[in-house]
Amino acid sequence: MTLPGPMGLSMRDRTVEADVRAGLAAVEAGLLEATKSDVPFITEAAQHLVRAGAKRLRPLLVLLAARFGDPAAPGVVPSAVVVELTHLATLYHDDVLDDTDAHHRTDDSDTNWDNSVAVLTGDFLFARASHLLADLGPEAVRIQSDAFRQLVTGQILETAGPSGDRDPIEHYLEVLAGRAGSLIAVSGRLGALASGAGREVAGALAHYGERLGVACRLAEDVLDIAEGRGAGGLPRGRAGTALREGFATLPVLYLRARAKATGSPEDRELCELLAAGFSDEPRYAEALGRLRAHPALEQARVAAARYADEARAALAPLPAGAARRALEDLCEVVTRGRPAVSPTAPAPLVTAEQGLPEAAQP
Repeated sequence: MTLPGPMGLSMRDRTVEADVRAGLAAVEAGLLEATKSDVPFITEAAQHLVRAGAKRLRPLLVLLAARFGDPAAPGVVPSAVVVELTHLATLYHDDVLDDTDAHHRTDDSDTNWDNSVAVLTGDFLFARASHLLADLGPEAVRIQSDAFRQLVTGQILETAGPSGDRDPIEHYLEVLAGRAGSLIAVSGRLGALASGAGREVAGALAHYGERLGVACRLAEDVLDIAEGRGAGGLPRGRAGTALREGFATLPVLYLRARAKATGSPEDRELCELLAAGFSDEPRYAEALGRLRAHPALEQARVAAARYADEARAALAPLPAGAARRALEDLCEVVTRGRPAVSPTAPAPLVTAEQGLPEAAQP
C-alpha cells in the first residue's frame, strides 16, 4: 500500500490499510475545518500549506500508534489534527526565521505575503491546535506542551549555535532532536494515549518517533547533496539547495571536523570554498561535486541509517502485527529517499522495495 506523503511503507493487512486510509481522510477534513475563519483572507492563508500536499507523517504515526489500543477511539483523529496543525504552524514561522522559501513553500506560493502575515498565520494555527487539544484532556495538553517546549528549544539552540567547546556535530544532532524529533515523538505518544494503549506503549512510540525524526532530517541532508531533494519529497529547483543557501548540514559539519582533525589541504580548501559562498555557478558546481565525492557524505548517510536502526529497535517491546511492521518498514524507507505521492493520490501504498524519505523537516 502507498500511504499519502513521502513516507512509503508496507502494509499487508488490507483491513488495516482501509482503516488507515479512512483515518487520514478524516484528518484531512479535520484540518480544513480547523483552518476556517470568518475572515476569508485568514482562511486562505491558513489553508495554504494544508492544501499544498504535505506528507502527513505525523497524523500517520498517530493512526498507527492508535492501533496498539482502540484505533476507533474518539480522540484519535483530533490528536492527529492537533499535531499536524502544530507542524504546519512551525513551517510558517520557519519561513520567517530562515528568510527563505526553499524548504516549505510551493512553487505557486504568494511571495508577496510578508513576514507579519506568516507569523500571524502560524499563531492562528497554534490557537486552533490548542482549542482542539483542550478537548483531549489535561494529560494530552501536558504532552503537547512539553513537545512544543522541546521544539522551541531546538530552534533557539540552532539560532544561537554551539557555545564554547561544544562539538558542532553533537549540537546539530541535539537541534534536530528538538526541531525534527519532538513532534514526531509526540505523535506516537498522543496516538497511544487517545487509544488507551498504555504508558509503556506510549513511551516506546515516543522514543521511536524522536529517533525517526532525526533520521528523516539526516536523510534529507544527504539527499540535498547527493540527489538534490529532501526527505519530505518537496521539489527543490536544483541540487544542493541547503548548500547553496549556506546551511551547515551534517555532511558539511563532518567535512569541517575532518579538516580540523587531519589538516588536509584539500579539505581546508573545500571548507573555504563553502564558507565564501557562491558568486557564480562554476564555483557552486565545483563545491557540490567535491562534497558529493567526499567521505563526509557517506558518514552522514551512515548516521541517518544509525538513527533509523535505533528507531526500529525502540519498537521491540510492542506486540507484533501490521502496525508494528509498518513502523519498522518506515525506518528502512526513510534512509532510501524516493519521491512520494500527494495526500489525495489514489495510488497503491509504496512498499519499502519501491522506496522513497521530511522533513522531516522536520
